[in-house]
Amino acid sequence: MVATAHLNRIGTAVPPHDIHQAFVGLVESFIPERREQILFKRMVSRAEIDHRYSHFAPDPDVGGDTEGFYRVGRFPGTAPRMARYERFAPQLACEAIDALGEFDRAAITHIVVASCTGFIAPGLDQMIVNKAGLDPSVERTVVGFMGCYAAVNSLRLAHHFVRSDPAARVLVVNLELCTLHFQQTPELEKLLSMLLFGDGASAALVTAEAEGLALIDFKPVTIEESAEAITWRIGDSGFDMHLSGEVPQRIGNALKGELQRNDAGGILRGRRADEYDTFAVHAGGRTILDAVEQGFELSKDTLRWSRGVLRDFGNMSSATLMFVLDRIIRAGEGGKGLGMAFGPGLAAETFRFERAS
Repeated sequence: MVATAHLNRIGTAVPPHDIHQAFVGLVESFIPERREQILFKRMVSRAEIDHRYSHFAPDPDVGGDTEGFYRVGRFPGTAPRMARYERFAPQLACEAIDALGEFDRAAITHIVVASCTGFIAPGLDQMIVNKAGLDPSVERTVVGFMGCYAAVNSLRLAHHFVRSDPAARVLVVNLELCTLHFQQTPELEKLLSMLLFGDGASAALVTAEAEGLALIDFKPVTIEESAEAITWRIGDSGFDMHLSGEVPQRIGNALKGELQRNDAGGILRGRRADEYDTFAVHAGGRTILDAVEQGFELSKDTLRWSRGVLRDFGNMSSATLMFVLDRIIRAGEGGKGLGMAFGPGLAAETFRFERAS
């Protein structure tokens, strides 16, 4: 009999500084046109984000942070951003691992690390193994540069490891330092994209033990003719995010099509949307969550876990969905659940889960 992988529990961590309001005040000065300034303020009020966190301590008096990393007129190049990733990423990852509570670190057989906001070698996976006190012979896998839906891909890998070896004990780490890639630009669309993102990390334990959420199956879906709707490219001044304003509409239309299709090969796996007790959706932004809600014709409180994470932390790329799942596990929610995250492609990674019996 094939073992069922279970997402037993999750630890989360964010850096110490809430930078949301400071960021809003800073980037307003980047927008030259009065009309666009008004539009930006309107979008801020509708974003449903109260907090986003960073290792940067904001310093509104000088227009940047207390260390002088960001200063108006001289934002840093990519190299110093990567040096900061190397300095802070392992630390935050280990804080998330510590938040898991007590577990036998020597018994971990696999580690899966997902991140898209930095590159270093030796890699973040090796640094975590050393810093967290894991067995040096642990099997390491890195899910790199996949963006927000890497959370699902990392869980899918853990799912396969446990199914192939019921004794496997998999540590899944999602770590993103999105605030390393703030840009000084007058382009409203880019500023609205940056308005969403904050830093965060999660650590999850996946085993065959019937605790937490059982991982049932996984299914990726690509929305046709939308490859350029979300892009993430390496530039001279950090990584350049492009998030088209068409993304929510494209997602909503695709999900409406899935609702009408409703066969075993679709996202809903032949079920009606209201047959799922719990939805764990990547909190990519308020309009993304609205699109999922409208596309699947969900009731207003169905995505409350996702909206709560968006409000409290913003979009932390691949770590975000894990924060949502953490809240679901802690609340004792589950039943029959459907999880999904969206990212470059434009693609959706989906999975089904159930509360452990």
